[in-house]
Amino acid sequence: MSLKNWDNKTWLSSKKYIQSFNNFLLKQKKLNRNSQILDIGCGRGKIIGSLSSKLKLINKPIGIDLVNHKDKDKKINFKKTDALSFFLTNKKEFDLILVKQTIHLLKISEIKTLLIKMKKSLRPEGKILIFTLNPYKNEIPCFTLMRSELLKSLNRDKKILRFISKFDQKGIIKYLSYKVEISKKKYVDMISRKFISILLDLNKEQIVTGINEINFKYKKNLKFNDKLICIIIKNN
Repeated sequence: MSLKNWDNKTWLSSKKYIQSFNNFLLKQKKLNRNSQILDIGCGRGKIIGSLSSKLKLINKPIGIDLVNHKDKDKKINFKKTDALSFFLTNKKEFDLILVKQTIHLLKISEIKTLLIKMKKSLRPEGKILIFTLNPYKNEIPCFTLMRSELLKSLNRDKKILRFISKFDQKGIIKYLSYKVEISKKKYVDMISRKFISILLDLNKEQIVTGINEINFKYKKNLKFNDKLICIIIKNN
């Protein structure tokens, strides 16, 4: 399953969000111009591209994704592949491996294999940062069917978080919250483009019905917190 629109023309692609997210990253892991960074499920690579500029990285960060976007960031070394295939030939070691809101697209057996391979690819002081939507405190505006699909997804996220916590019992949990302010018109456009994976399997009629519900339910401008959970795994 691929997701083409998750970081396109949303708050996730805004400079403010990217700056906030990268500030969070740097609080969890000290990086410098010599750092090696891997972003699994990088989308357009705007986050690590911005981080590369901020740190003036000598080596381009590597971003992997199943979708090769035409407008991907030129400051990253992009590879069109899936994570497990990447690690079959990878010989590099990384200071930071980022997995942002893509782990839920994998089966539990694939997640286990990926965790093992990521740990083996860390430098001595390296860290893996895995982000998911916070399944316990979520404020994403939804229509009825979207809410139902989101709850299913969040329940699976809970299982994934428990699995990762058992896999590495030394893992540290952190929380990231970003205040979103967006017009209802823009948000409706995001829904029509299926900006989140739970919308991918909905048909056109279901999307249109959902948009009508959003238009009726919410005011002209939407304000909510985009809340993430981050599991940090160290190389020890």
